[in-house]
Amino acid sequence: MMKGPELDKMWITMGPQHPFSHGLWTLRVQVDGEIVVDAEPEIGYLHRGWEKECENRIYPKIIPMADRLCYSASMTWSHLYCKVVEEALDVELPDRARYLRVVADEICRIQSHLMWLAAVGTDLGNLTVFLWCLREREFFLDLNVRLCGQRLTTNYPRIGGVRNDMPYYFERDCMRAVERFEKALWEIIAITDESSLFVNRMKGTGILTREQVANLGITGPAMRGTGVDFDIRRDDPYAAYGEIDFEVPVLKDGDSYSRFRVRIEEMFQSCEIIRQAMAKLETIPKTHPYRIKVPRAVPEGTHVTRIEDPRGEGLMYLVSDGTDKPYRLKVRSPVFVNVSAAKPLVMGARVADIPAVMAMIDMCLGETDR
Repeated sequence: MMKGPELDKMWITMGPQHPFSHGLWTLRVQVDGEIVVDAEPEIGYLHRGWEKECENRIYPKIIPMADRLCYSASMTWSHLYCKVVEEALDVELPDRARYLRVVADEICRIQSHLMWLAAVGTDLGNLTVFLWCLREREFFLDLNVRLCGQRLTTNYPRIGGVRNDMPYYFERDCMRAVERFEKALWEIIAITDESSLFVNRMKGTGILTREQVANLGITGPAMRGTGVDFDIRRDDPYAAYGEIDFEVPVLKDGDSYSRFRVRIEEMFQSCEIIRQAMAKLETIPKTHPYRIKVPRAVPEGTHVTRIEDPRGEGLMYLVSDGTDKPYRLKVRSPVFVNVSAAKPLVMGARVADIPAVMAMIDMCLGETDR
């Protein structure tokens, strides 16, 4: 039984029924008045046995499952899966496949960030942000449809390349979407940065230091918002990223607003990456292959690889036994680690700050709770 000052403290459950909680997880916070003095993030409501199911499927049939790890970042997750199998097979991708994967990944990153920003708009009471972001996102989902016939679960990467070359007029449509979006994004920035309520709810909340980020294992935009200058696309390049010139946005304040600004700038950089990759594709003859044939069985061994997911470092660890099915496939979800850092993020904050703080993590519970 609580005595003395402890009588003023109580536990509050923030979800899954809470409007800010995007998915099946719970954040329990202990409050003293309006101030959070303790917190317990709880994950485990959506366990699907994804990793175990992979042990019963041949390698190509796992690609559609990788799409469904996170429907808003399906392209990068299926790319990551194909990448770890390709490393196990020791195969080198054709140039067209490498650049097509870059274009597909960055289209995925933009539409994923737009869905995050739309959710931030509703979390912070700005419905216009929600509507404008979803409107712009539709143009990039249309590009997915043109490229592979699907909006969300794209099933485009293949072990050894991609499913198909880009169709006629895809470059034209892609460049039109990018140029239109760069202008529209400035309009979205205007209604967010010029809103004192919107900005004040993010500035000075959810502060993390570089040391905390390192100890907690936080990656992606949440990490770069604390001044850590690291991006797998640049520092451990894959596909064709090592041949593309782009900047990695980094801010040093470590608060929710810094994480917000990092993601905004990442969308501009994704537009530039798409532009450069498309220019390079124009120099590669369409007669060049976009996929190579690979063996069905994967040699025995262990392999690990990583990729820059829109939410951080996605990692897969493959144990192959020489058959056409994986012995073990382990997934490292960036959101699982980032969400687990909820306690230091909300400690000392007010209850009303929690939606803004946790929104900057950009949660996707599907790949978090496999």
